[in-house]
Amino acid sequence: MDQSLRFGSYVEFQCPPGGDHAELIWDVIAIGEQSDRLGFEVFTCLEHDWFEQFAIMPAPLPLFTTLAQRTRNLTFRAMCHTLPLHNPFVLAGELATADILLDGRFEVGVGRGHAWLQEPANIVLEENVERYKECLDILELAWTNDRFDYDGKYYTADQLSVVPKPIQKPHPKIFQVGTSAKWFQRAAEREYGVALGGPAPTSVFREPAKLYRQLCEEQGTKPFLSWIKAIYLDEDEDRAMEEARESVLNFIKFNVSPIHSLARTSPQEKQKLIDAGYAFYAADDFPDTEKLSFEQLVDLGIVFVGTPEKVGDQLLELWDEFRFEELLTISHFGGTQRWQSMKTQSLFARDIMPRLREATTAAGAAV
Repeated sequence: MDQSLRFGSYVEFQCPPGGDHAELIWDVIAIGEQSDRLGFEVFTCLEHDWFEQFAIMPAPLPLFTTLAQRTRNLTFRAMCHTLPLHNPFVLAGELATADILLDGRFEVGVGRGHAWLQEPANIVLEENVERYKECLDILELAWTNDRFDYDGKYYTADQLSVVPKPIQKPHPKIFQVGTSAKWFQRAAEREYGVALGGPAPTSVFREPAKLYRQLCEEQGTKPFLSWIKAIYLDEDEDRAMEEARESVLNFIKFNVSPIHSLARTSPQEKQKLIDAGYAFYAADDFPDTEKLSFEQLVDLGIVFVGTPEKVGDQLLELWDEFRFEELLTISHFGGTQRWQSMKTQSLFARDIMPRLREATTAAGAAV
């Protein structure tokens, strides 16, 4: 991996109620094409089923192969493949095929997924942690062995050969997505990247980021921290605020919306989530963000809105604290129009990207 700060985009495919799904997907493809022309290096999106406002992207791999035909420089990554929802013996081959079709412009984001995805997928909530570990074990075995055995609680294999094999050796770089510290030890041992950030105050991510770097130092491995941040830019501060208001409020509303499908009212229901490793969903901090005003969301830095100079200052301050190796900006969220996302990306590439690259390169050289 290059030592300089890497820039990319992240798209959740949030869809307002009644929105045109096909139009939204093609809008994002156009935004991805623009990002390639502007010098962005990575295109990422989530994999998420069933909840329209949260996302309408259950299948990122065909999206990536479509965009790869229209771009030259982008590397593609899902954030993340929800492993417990997949048969890992099948997924391993699908991901390897994507690596071939993308000519190695491919990375693999993995995670347990949101708590609300488990029941619709007919996955027992309490099985999620164990299924995730087994799935991750199998992906690595499938990619690095001609044949392999596996004797797990949920999955077994007897001299199974998963084909094709990825063209990247030993396999595409893996990114652990989310703040769950229990997986950071493995990430550090195997030199996975870790992706943090999103619709929450910066304080939520301080301890996970610190722990990941500490564990990498103990293991003697190289950390790769990816940071996700929603932004909206305009050359005029007041116009940026006016144009971003509805989309920022929707960004939070749409992110919170699936939590209302979870049984989390009684102490027993909350304890069930906690026991399954989903304490975050039992607490009220996340759903309470829906109560914040637009001004509060901006003041808390949950979304950066303003001129390139102002947002550039905020991003540089963020980098100075966390020293992340990759910055993924969200410019399409909460019903943002195509032209608005493209304007944000254009201003970011023109005014912020060179500034951050120069500042972070200089800081790295001074170490």
